[in-house]
Amino acid sequence: MPDGRCPDARDAVRRAAAILIAFAILAGAPALLPAADRVPRPEFLSDYQAPSIQNPLPRAEWLQSLDVLVLGLALAAAGWLSVRARSREGIFLLGVFSIGYFGFFRKGCICPIGSIQNVALALSDPTYALPLSAVAFFVLPLVAALLTGRAFCGGVCPFGALQEAVIVRPLRLPRWLSVPLGVLPAAYLSLAVLFAATGGEFVICRFDPFVSFFRLGGRAPILALGACFLALGTVVARPYCRFLCPYGLILGWMSHLALRHPTISPDSCVQCRLCEDACPVGAIRPAFSPPAGLPPAGERRAFALSILATPVLVGLAAWLGFLASPAIAQAHPTVRLAEQVRREDAGETSATTLESVTFRSQTATTDELFRAAADVRLRFARGTPVAAGFTMLVLVLTVLGSFVRRRTEEYSMDRAACVSCGRCFSHCPREHLRRRPAGQTGSAA
Repeated sequence: MPDGRCPDARDAVRRAAAILIAFAILAGAPALLPAADRVPRPEFLSDYQAPSIQNPLPRAEWLQSLDVLVLGLALAAAGWLSVRARSREGIFLLGVFSIGYFGFFRKGCICPIGSIQNVALALSDPTYALPLSAVAFFVLPLVAALLTGRAFCGGVCPFGALQEAVIVRPLRLPRWLSVPLGVLPAAYLSLAVLFAATGGEFVICRFDPFVSFFRLGGRAPILALGACFLALGTVVARPYCRFLCPYGLILGWMSHLALRHPTISPDSCVQCRLCEDACPVGAIRPAFSPPAGLPPAGERRAFALSILATPVLVGLAAWLGFLASPAIAQAHPTVRLAEQVRREDAGETSATTLESVTFRSQTATTDELFRAAADVRLRFARGTPVAAGFTMLVLVLTVLGSFVRRRTEEYSMDRAACVSCGRCFSHCPREHLRRRPAGQTGSAA
């Protein structure tokens, strides 16, 4: 079936593609240059080789302002391309630009996904100075989601665009598998906020599977993890976006309230099901007409029991989280260091660590270290039940949502699951009819 674009439109798309690809290459070029040192390195008399720099250097304030400006413009472009222009090609080219600028040029830092941790730390620690750029990167995509859905995921997020580019033959996962996997982002979000709020590691940044690619180097396990995600992404579309990204979960919640949202058809649906086959993330809801009368007794009973069991399940998860908090707190560096120092002082181990040796060379006392570790354990004892209860609540609400189906005469998008990639646009016959030049006629079915 012809795509209905006139030659002038094709030429415009090609010119735009050339410009965006050239800009992406230029934006990514600085990533190929060697990183600079913040201070001059000391000269060693031995043959010691200093390690290469893997983390990006702090950006100048004007560059941070430029980043925020580019993010705002990219979000506006993504919203327009997905809601008004309905251009799959434009969204894809915007993704190419985002890979070049937000990926290679900015080295993936700071990103809206990682900014969750900065915000969590700022809310829990008044002494932490939250950069305005981090606030902007956290808030702007959420505002865009309230306006036009998950436009950020479609063409602005470099992680999403990278996964979009490797999709080859996506499989449709069964519901019994996709629903439980869809709860993992809630668990990941809970742990990330918990560790950031207790002053621990930024786990999202530490285990980010794609940022090492943008920095052209990193730890071998993380590079291997990213390669696995990309390999899996050839047959399971956007696995990180759908089953791990904590920011995508929040964007999905915001997208439910979107003022405008992409639609499959520009006007009426002919129920050809082509959009359902085209969507790689399973975000298409088929037309549904509930049977006359009340639902079956078994379905009503299961729904009622799920509602009654919700407080019990959430409370049980919170209690289990409290029991597990001492073990989870061991992952905090302060608690881990205090345990190592205690074992060394008690003679339980003769092996020292770099952290314990460094601590003993400082002026801090072991009593101060133990008090700091006790405070961290107390924070985990308070925060882990909340994190576990939140994760269980998301799971229960997800299950309850499977019982609720609204009457609809047309195929529609699941706003929370739709990543605004625009693949369904070009498969809709009504969209082909809209794109035809004036004067041409033909059937849309």
